[in-house]
Amino acid sequence: MAAESAKEFEALEAQATTLLDVFRRAGYEQVAPSIIQPADIFLDQIGEEIRNRTYVFTDLAGDELCLRPDLTVPVSRLYLERHPGAQTEARFCYNGPAFRFFPGRSNQAHPREFRQAGIECFGAQDRESADVEIVLLAVEAVRAVGLMDFRLRFGDIALFFALLDALDLPERWRFKLRHYFWRPPLFHKLLTGLAEGERKESNGPVSAFAATLARSSQEKAEEAVAAYLEREGVPLAGNRTLGEITARLLDLAADLRAKPLPKEVATVIDYYLAVAGPPHEAVSRVALIAKGAGIDLDAALDDCVRRFERLRKNGLDLSRATFATEFGRDLEYYSGLVFQIEVADGRNASQIAGGGRYDGLLANIGAPREVPAIGSAIHTERLLAAVERTS
Repeated sequence: MAAESAKEFEALEAQATTLLDVFRRAGYEQVAPSIIQPADIFLDQIGEEIRNRTYVFTDLAGDELCLRPDLTVPVSRLYLERHPGAQTEARFCYNGPAFRFFPGRSNQAHPREFRQAGIECFGAQDRESADVEIVLLAVEAVRAVGLMDFRLRFGDIALFFALLDALDLPERWRFKLRHYFWRPPLFHKLLTGLAEGERKESNGPVSAFAATLARSSQEKAEEAVAAYLEREGVPLAGNRTLGEITARLLDLAADLRAKPLPKEVATVIDYYLAVAGPPHEAVSRVALIAKGAGIDLDAALDDCVRRFERLRKNGLDLSRATFATEFGRDLEYYSGLVFQIEVADGRNASQIAGGGRYDGLLANIGAPREVPAIGSAIHTERLLAAVERTS
């Protein structure tokens, strides 16, 4: 067993050397961000799916920290340490461990400690060129270590957001639908509830109190909420401030008096999220849905078409690729193109690598402005296993 572990370690190291050589030749500087990270930054940015699997602990000074569950946020923090004004274009690559809890199924395919090798591109103003660069470089890297038989899966968060912006929706519902996009079962439950006029706990005491706040200003509502909490003997606890609690109650009050979401609007969203197929065919189907609904998605669709055309012209075979409108990966900081490199693993597809655009992340962790950013990470143990299976 020890010999096999040593052999696997040597194979992973050799593979990492090849991957990093590909990245460095493309102009990416190798960096090594800290393994231990501030927990609040991760828990605020990565989304529910990964948040529930992050190792969090408190050190002797009382600071809440975590073992990094991915390397994009640590590399983003490193970029801001070097470039606080966030005005400098930079490209970084890395190879190192990440940590996620897999309840009841930590195994070779899903280890709790695993390695990621990847790339991050910050500040490139030509977003389309950067998108194409990252996809092509990720593909080049896995091919360089011997993976030839794989499929590509694409999605586009910006296209979905453009759809929501084009539909007649209250802004608070638009916000909720964006937030739940990464959790399809909850998203569809929310969409159905909005269309049927359902309101969670609409007959409960919290809803009854929220109804009394209808049309109140934030200031007046906060006074009423503070008095209510004191009267009910409910202390302020956890991470929510009085202002945040009040804002949620005002949102609930607005929902309670709102009309149901028109079913035709819900139908458009359902039809959109059902689209999956070869990239150009899928984009054409979205265009037909938009035309039928009388909404303008031309700019976002043109972005998709140009991106796929540039990938094709750069030699990427899209004949086995899929574009799926519901595909968003697990990390909620994505804001545009997302993609995965997958291989067949029995009846399922195993993700070898993935990435996407995350233009809002750096502003959320301290940058003075939004920074164009896109990256990709390779799960190196899975990549090695896939290469060995096919060699």
